[in-house]
Amino acid sequence: MSAATGPYRSVFRDGLFAGRTVIVTGGGSGIGRCTAHELAALGAELALIGRKPEKLQAVAEEIRADNLNAVVEGFPCDIREEERVADTVRLVLQRFGKIDGLVNNAGGQFPAPLSQISQKGWDAVVRNNLTGGFLMARECYTQWMADHGGAIVNIVADMWNGMPNMGHSGAARAGMVNFTETAACEWGVSGVRVNAVAPGWIASSGMDTYPDWMKPLIRGMRDHVPLQRLGTEAEVSAAIVWLLSPAAAFVSGTTLRVDGGVPNARRHYPLPKHEASQPFDGFHRSVRPKVLEE
Repeated sequence: MSAATGPYRSVFRDGLFAGRTVIVTGGGSGIGRCTAHELAALGAELALIGRKPEKLQAVAEEIRADNLNAVVEGFPCDIREEERVADTVRLVLQRFGKIDGLVNNAGGQFPAPLSQISQKGWDAVVRNNLTGGFLMARECYTQWMADHGGAIVNIVADMWNGMPNMGHSGAARAGMVNFTETAACEWGVSGVRVNAVAPGWIASSGMDTYPDWMKPLIRGMRDHVPLQRLGTEAEVSAAIVWLLSPAAAFVSGTTLRVDGGVPNARRHYPLPKHEASQPFDGFHRSVRPKVLEE
């Protein structure tokens, strides 16, 4: 993957999201950045939410450079703060007049065994990966979608069978899956669909944020994937876009895995080495993580 300028090579038809407004949290980097680019390329008007305004601005400028008519604006916000979230959603509605979709992508964690996680560390990760997503979804629903419908996609993780060294994140992500299923039931009366996407090991900028002791583990991850490779940001974005699209009009309460089959691998079955799986990378500005180049 290499950074370049040019159009996003989406598999979806041009103009698919024309006239629709979508919020993308965590839109300043990684999967959120890629998803924002794809949605903009398909005609969506975008509200990017994140804690660092400079990152939101940088992505907004990229999108405008690639799409001259793009409508995109950053809204700095800590999604863990209830009042800030409510105020930010109000600002988005004042700016765009509606909210058709929410991509609940913001989150984060740090590696540590359960025995070494303090309550403060536990609470920080749960607030990032569960509480913040709940607050964003609730405010989008109560302030707009309850009366107008919409689609919500929550980004979780491959937490099936546990997440050793990431137990706080695994618990939060599992909670978000359950929240997704509950919201799909309760909010269906308003024509709101709520789904989740669970990325596995994705070659994204987040890989470069982990400590040195994890680097060999990251470089060896592909050996544990039945498809024998890591995923791309564009492969996750495509799943998100499909769930937001009219093609998924009868899909709600589901979690779509984008993980190369990792949860299906078994210890008694040695995975054969191969290069049969060819990645899809429609994101013209993707950059391969440095850790994978070492």
